[in-house]
Amino acid sequence: MTELPIYPLTNEHKMLRDAARDFAQKEIAPIAAEFDESGEFPSNTIKKMGELGFMGIEVPEQYGGAGMDSLAYVLALEEICKVDASHGVIMSVNNSLYCHGILKFGTEEQKKKFVTPIASGKAIGAYSLTEPQSGSDAGNMRSTAVRNGDFYILNGRKSWVTSGPVANYFVVFMMTDPSKKQKGVTAFLVDGNSKGLTRGKKEPKLGIRASATSELIFENCKVPAENVLGKEGEGFKIAMTVLDAGRIGIATQALGIAEAAYEAARSYAGQREAFGHKIGQFQGTGFKLADMKTRIEASRLLIYNAAIAKEKAKNNNGRYSLEASMAKLFASETAMYVTHQAVQIHGGMGYSKELPVERYFRDAKITEIYEGTSEIQRLVISRSELGLK
Repeated sequence: MTELPIYPLTNEHKMLRDAARDFAQKEIAPIAAEFDESGEFPSNTIKKMGELGFMGIEVPEQYGGAGMDSLAYVLALEEICKVDASHGVIMSVNNSLYCHGILKFGTEEQKKKFVTPIASGKAIGAYSLTEPQSGSDAGNMRSTAVRNGDFYILNGRKSWVTSGPVANYFVVFMMTDPSKKQKGVTAFLVDGNSKGLTRGKKEPKLGIRASATSELIFENCKVPAENVLGKEGEGFKIAMTVLDAGRIGIATQALGIAEAAYEAARSYAGQREAFGHKIGQFQGTGFKLADMKTRIEASRLLIYNAAIAKEKAKNNNGRYSLEASMAKLFASETAMYVTHQAVQIHGGMGYSKELPVERYFRDAKITEIYEGTSEIQRLVISRSELGLK
């Protein structure tokens, strides 16, 4: 990894980055292909990651976290994703979509109950916004929550929930007033053992196969009113605020995937010979490597910039949607470009499961889709630049 002088790292940053790199190489690398093939959830390594503090990097120590900053989070996440994107997205969801939202909008009691076990590695958290008919269009949500005394009764079906089959706690978004569209959405903290909540089928996926994904089905599920996150009707605002943090995580995931693919291609280009020369000496391959490297470093700058914007926002309660969307858009499309070129440079071997390049290619695609498609990122960026809400 290139050391960028405009973002000097503290000793604590470097120690965390190195610890994540060491863990990824020793613990995750030997099993990544196996778990990709089987699609099983890597419970043991995820538990170890929690014990090392990787599941709550920005969570204050009083709630079981490491108490570090946003840059520390992306540095550690990058190293995990460079070895295996499945482990990386589990880490990303725990840190950004789950813990971040509760820390920002939750009560003291909610933080102690729902953040501490996640940040300390004793449990897994998940985030559930999407439904079969609504993704970015949250106003089209059909799942409902109706107040009944000291409880809300939740009904509906949520889809594409990362860690859905295994999570202990969920941040779930439900419609409490359908007439208000987005302004009628409310966020709830739901215990995974709640009566009336069942996990749907585990989704068979192209990539990030070791990351378990499923539906959640709510049938008259009673949730205490004290588990409302924020206030009734604030769910859409909370969801969008949390997604800003999540997009930085996915951008970092994309960066890690791209780096792994680039390093594999560079190594192969320096070894493979054709027509009496290393293939990296041919301009067609050399220019590919040049473009790959340049896009990777540009992605890194955008991600670090977004992480610093996020850190500043903690102090002024501001937003960093523009920075997060630019980082997510560029890094995810970089991951697709770099992994595509890496497969091409490897030729037939790039298409073989004997090497991890084809896994990088499969894993990269989802980064252009979840937590806001590339089209949604362009919409966020363009509307921001035009001063539109």
